[in-house]
Amino acid sequence: MSGEPIKPRSDAVSTKAGGVPQAGTSTSEDIAAFVAKARALSPHAPGAKGRLIFALDATMSRQPTWDMACALQADMFRETAALGSLDIRLVYYRGFNECRASRWISDSAKLATLMSKIDCRGGDTQIGKVLSEARREAVASGVRAVVFVGDAVEEKVDELCAKAGELGMLKVPVFVFQEGHDAVAEQAFREIARLTGGAWCRFDPGAAAQLRELLRAAAAYAAGGREALLQLAKTANGAAMLIGQMK
Repeated sequence: MSGEPIKPRSDAVSTKAGGVPQAGTSTSEDIAAFVAKARALSPHAPGAKGRLIFALDATMSRQPTWDMACALQADMFRETAALGSLDIRLVYYRGFNECRASRWISDSAKLATLMSKIDCRGGDTQIGKVLSEARREAVASGVRAVVFVGDAVEEKVDELCAKAGELGMLKVPVFVFQEGHDAVAEQAFREIARLTGGAWCRFDPGAAAQLRELLRAAAAYAAGGREALLQLAKTANGAAMLIGQMK
């Protein structure tokens, strides 16, 4: 079983397409902005269990990035090993109105097995369902952060912003990692990050090293808050692009 279906809600979003590829700020500036936002977030209580929603666009164009994320997800668990345990709930959408969520997973091997069984399928984005699921889990079981990886937005931005605002009120930051340069997606992603108190950052298509460091940083925040990010900067030796900005 690839995951529990997220039931459709009455606030279904439209699928209006849009977006003209456009160059934005440089990658280094994006990463610096992400780091600055993450560092400013309030730290969590030491030793408390961290919960992170790991959400991905699994539509057809995303297969290369899905495979890359599958290979990199173990780094999120490894990064938090010294900080305490981390539970991850995988949420993904694909195809026609299909949006699923796994149970909470605390083992990287189990998450990798689950992800390896999922193939990407054509369809429209369903980011609104991801945000609604994050809000539900935040209320039901506590969520420290949401990571979303995607490259497009085909929904009404105002509706997404309303959902993001609810997460912001619950103090659940969304870290949006955008692949590519779609201008419409960037505008929506930036606003989602702003409203939740999270951060937006772009990574280049196929750039595994960039995505790895972004995921590691988000996981560190979920497990230990701002102090964990500062500690991560000390131990990373400046080898990776994102960690090099955490000074």
